[in-house]
Formats: sequence, C-alpha cells, structure tokens
Amino acid sequence: QVRLVESGGGSVQSGGSLRLSCLASSYTDRRGSVGWFRQVPGKEREGVAAINRDTGRTTVKHSLKDRFTISQDNAKATVYLQMDSLNPEDTAMYFCAADGAYLLRADKVKYWGQGTQVTVSS
Repeated sequence: QVRLVESGGGSVQSGGSLRLSCLASSYTDRRGSVGWFRQVPGKEREGVAAINRDTGRTTVKHSLKDRFTISQDNAKATVYLQMDSLNPEDTAMYFCAADGAYLLRADKVKYWGQGTQVTVSS
C-alpha cells in the first residue's frame, strides 16, 4: 500500500517562504512521478508542480514558476516543494500526489497524501 506523508505546512506572513516535504518511500515506481496539488474549500484541486523520479524533469504550473520549485532527494525518497514570496492566494491544503502527477491533473493521480495546510496572512 502506498503511503505519502507530507510535512512542512504552517502559517506564514505574506512574502515569506515555506518548504513542503513528501516522504514517498512506499511508492516504489522509480519511473513514476510525484507532485503537489492544492485545494481550497469549494474549489477543484489544482496541480502545482511535479517531478519525474527517473529523469528529474520537472513541471510547474505556469503562474507559479517564478516562486515555486520542486526537487527530490532520491536517497531519502522525498520530494520537496519550495515556495517563496508567498501571498494570501497561496493559502490552501497542499497534497502530495504520486503516479500520474506529471500532467498536473487531479483526475490522473492514483495516490494521494493526507495533505498539509498552508496559511498565508497579509
């Protein structure tokens, strides 16, 4: 059973930074993708960024490319989302996703984490 464990969420002031971590050691497909999505109540879950575990190739939602970076540490089976210059519009529950994440489409994702809350205050 695949279990994705997120950490690193919290509260930050506008302009601040956070780094989210997703421990994906039980997701054993070395050629698969791991990514991050976010969701606010009443809205659809949107793709933020993803990384191909084999090639290291990344994709980031266009509007977030200047502020968000995804990376991985294969030795730790962990994927990171570095978020800089945060603003209140980034407030959401952030979910780690695996298998099918690279398209940044929630309907293509097979595995989900429980989520970690990010709150940005003005």
